[in-house]
Amino acid sequence: MILSSLPELDRRLTQVTIENMLEKYRIFKTVTFEAKEAGITYSYTERFHGATNTVSDQTAAIATHNVDVPAARRAYCAVIDSVVERLTLREQQLVRERYMRREESYDYTIYNHVFDPPVSKDTYVKIRSKAFYKMALALADLQLLSLTALEKAPPKAAKESKRNSF
Repeated sequence: MILSSLPELDRRLTQVTIENMLEKYRIFKTVTFEAKEAGITYSYTERFHGATNTVSDQTAAIATHNVDVPAARRAYCAVIDSVVERLTLREQQLVRERYMRREESYDYTIYNHVFDPPVSKDTYVKIRSKAFYKMALALADLQLLSLTALEKAPPKAAKESKRNSF
């Protein structure tokens, strides 16, 4: 069995991507879903003669939307919860306190007041980077994220030497 090596990801791009996904999680958890309702009064719409070959059922479309959207939101939140559960305890604590709570908190609050014992800013950044890297790999495995977009670009010097060698 051949194991592929783990990809080297751009730390900043990975952080931004995972933070955006966690922000979407927070929004799904805090903002309630407003169900659509069918309109009772019909308005005049100009219809030209001839078949359009389309069938519209407003009630069915609204019912489908009212069922599918909340289900998709719950599924997304469940996936994020399961990915976070696989992290180490410190990484879980960091992600849950900083990114998954209803009220927004700041990094310095987490590393000074939440962690016991408190950690330095550099240690906090290392823990967060490892957590985001693991989350990116897990989310890519679940096909919610593309790792190719997050891979670190080769340095410019290497590009120049390859360009000059041909």
